[in-house]
Amino acid sequence: MLTITRALYDQIVAHARADHPDEACGVVAGPEGQGRPERFVPMLNAARSPTFYEFDSTDLLKLYREMDDRDEEPAVIYHSHTATEAYPSRTDISYANEPGAHYVLVSTAECGNGEGPVSFRSFRIVDGTVTEEEVRIVDAYASAPM
Repeated sequence: MLTITRALYDQIVAHARADHPDEACGVVAGPEGQGRPERFVPMLNAARSPTFYEFDSTDLLKLYREMDDRDEEPAVIYHSHTATEAYPSRTDISYANEPGAHYVLVSTAECGNGEGPVSFRSFRIVDGTVTEEEVRIVDAYASAPM
């Protein structure tokens, strides 16, 4: 199960809406080994495409160095789908190389960049196998790691 704060949920959805009609992408870093998303890191979709996302390799290298320095890992890797459902495509599955991460997809197909409804779903993707998981939105994390 993905447990995420309302503030992080809102930031991910806002990024997806703002980048529509292109796919948005980013990472939410968290303390190593805890699986708890804490630090929102929106990234630029280097592909600038409505059907595909790609992290800029320089930005991604910088992010991984930063996470390493801060003892963090990618707790959530997110992107949006602008015209299709919030479910990993074959390309998404082939690029999923962080088995410990939650892969979040936000579909802005219904609302575009407006205030309408979005679909927000989380998946685990390990060795090409996709498993949907429950998303629990909380106001704040409990003091103990989840």
